[in-house]
Amino acid sequence: MKYKMLVLDVDGTLLNDEKEISKRTLNTLLKVQQMGVRIMLASGRPTYGLLPLAKKLELGTYNGYILSYNGGQVINASNGEVVFERRINPEHITYLEKKAEKNGFSILTYNGDTVVTNNPDDPHVRAEAALNGMKLEHQEFFSAAIDYPPCKCMLVSDDEEALVGLENHWKRRLNGVLDVFRSEPYFLEVVGSRVDKANTLGVIMEMEGIKTDEIVVFGDGVADVTMLQLADLGIAMGNAPDSVKRCADYVTLSNNEDGVAVAVENAFLAEVRESEIPLDALNAQAQTTLMGNLGIQYTYASHERIEATMPVDHRTRQPFGILHGGATLALAETVAGLGSMVICNPDEFVVGMQVSGNHISSAHEGDTVRAVATIVHKGRSSHVWNVDVFTSTGKLVSSIRVMNSVMKRK
Repeated sequence: MKYKMLVLDVDGTLLNDEKEISKRTLNTLLKVQQMGVRIMLASGRPTYGLLPLAKKLELGTYNGYILSYNGGQVINASNGEVVFERRINPEHITYLEKKAEKNGFSILTYNGDTVVTNNPDDPHVRAEAALNGMKLEHQEFFSAAIDYPPCKCMLVSDDEEALVGLENHWKRRLNGVLDVFRSEPYFLEVVGSRVDKANTLGVIMEMEGIKTDEIVVFGDGVADVTMLQLADLGIAMGNAPDSVKRCADYVTLSNNEDGVAVAVENAFLAEVRESEIPLDALNAQAQTTLMGNLGIQYTYASHERIEATMPVDHRTRQPFGILHGGATLALAETVAGLGSMVICNPDEFVVGMQVSGNHISSAHEGDTVRAVATIVHKGRSSHVWNVDVFTSTGKLVSSIRVMNSVMKRK
């Protein structure tokens, strides 16, 4: 496909106002990953607070990324490996704490599954911990307790004017040492120098060999603007401020109207051509499944025809050396299943309903059989596929009918 990576801001973009991923958005994002597109969550949240979302989106299965702390850290969702990190020197914490105390601000940072703060009773601090499913740890002498380099600190206050004043002061005084910005009217964030979503995204793009014309970015806030401008296709949410919308290539519906799903369906799923069905990615993802155990490999895919091969070896033969009929049926269901997945809508999923086969001749150990599935019936609620299985010399081994039920995701 033209696009290889989909980058999603989280709050106000991926999540609705109930802090949930809608079913339509979830289904759409799962399908686009099945097509070979990788997803990166890009958020100001701590890594721990993004892990449940990454799990729900199955980023680990599809080699996605989690960009957290507004770019302070990136982990590979498939193995939890930290692939990029830029932290705050602990020597700066005392200075940040003194400024917070002088202005009557609360201050917090993160440590694993814990929010560390000098004021656990602050409602914004408590909300931050609850939002990310983290514990609260009270440290009266904040800087003394932070003997590690944090990814981010936040100063918290309802006095927005005072936060703005400190932000402007620090942008001059701390330039080149730390970066500061307000992510909410009551939050002033402090991160390492030159840490922002776009800079960190650029690091991962270079690492993966992905070009700017191969990514799509969704966002709704000021912290997303540089990412939106970096991408070939920057999409602002309908709920974004006008200043953010003006920086985007396209404006979708709001986060409460499945804006991400609507735009992804248009950008990725509207016209899937045969050349865009990622067979290499599908084969790689199947290595730890029944397909991998049987040695099944997809070799061709279109909207009306799917082909795959399977070796006749110790995994698929009967004790006396010929192809097992059960393995043949598994091969047939595999190609028919992919065929239905390709042609169904983003809000649909497919389950096998019936398979029946006629075994006409045999294939012997050492051979490789080829399955050819063609669509016989494409209905609103069911698909019927004919699957013929041949030896390497073209001899018909089995002729199989597979019926798949097409169901709407609830």
